[in-house]
Amino acid sequence: MAQLSSGAALILRHIDYGEADRIVTFLTPEQGLMKGFARAARKSRKRFGASLEPFSRVNLSWSEGRGALCSLRDAELIDARTALRADLRCFALACYGVELTEIVLHDASSQPEIYLLLNAYLDHLVTATDTETARLLFEVRLVQLLGYIPHLLHCSDCFGPLGTDLVVFDVSRGGSLCDLCSGGHPPLRVQAGTLGSLARSLRTPVDRFAGFRFGETTLSEGRHLIDSVLALTLSHQPKSLDLIDKIRLPPGP
Repeated sequence: MAQLSSGAALILRHIDYGEADRIVTFLTPEQGLMKGFARAARKSRKRFGASLEPFSRVNLSWSEGRGALCSLRDAELIDARTALRADLRCFALACYGVELTEIVLHDASSQPEIYLLLNAYLDHLVTATDTETARLLFEVRLVQLLGYIPHLLHCSDCFGPLGTDLVVFDVSRGGSLCDLCSGGHPPLRVQAGTLGSLARSLRTPVDRFAGFRFGETTLSEGRHLIDSVLALTLSHQPKSLDLIDKIRLPPGP
């Protein structure tokens, strides 16, 4: 008999399969990113109900299945986060968070801090008034947890100090560069204060979002910075970015 496992999980997405089944992608603290087959999930109110919807936090039970898919047994819904579906911008940013997490995690390995980060991010979006800060915090912390964070507060070439005003940033060379190492055609310049703000945000617990508010300069420059890091890191661009970009566009005449 297959061994039964259970624990907390975040539902990232699902795909309907056949007449009643579902293939579910979920994240757990100990096993990391997993995919499971939920037989008759669209018919069984007792075993699954509405607990397999994206963004939901659940207690999940599963056993070893065939190939890469485990076999989902039942799910207890803890928080459906239905409020995320009531606001288009929050919905788009929640989709982005779960999609980005799935892209960067490639196998089933322990990811307790990434689980904490995504869970806190989704919780915060429900009541967030500054969603741009929340998104940037999530991205920077995720990159750090993956080990891809660039050098922010010292030169990535010579490890010397940086200037006190504009700093050259080149992700292909490891991050921030001093004037001597930067060369004549920098791809990006950011304020030293932006680098300091981002670095300070990484010294706080990964599940803390409340109380953070980046200034306009940090949000603008930080967006260019983290976009360049993700472009170099990701295998492909998240599809949910298209929805985020459409929401940003001004309404037509």
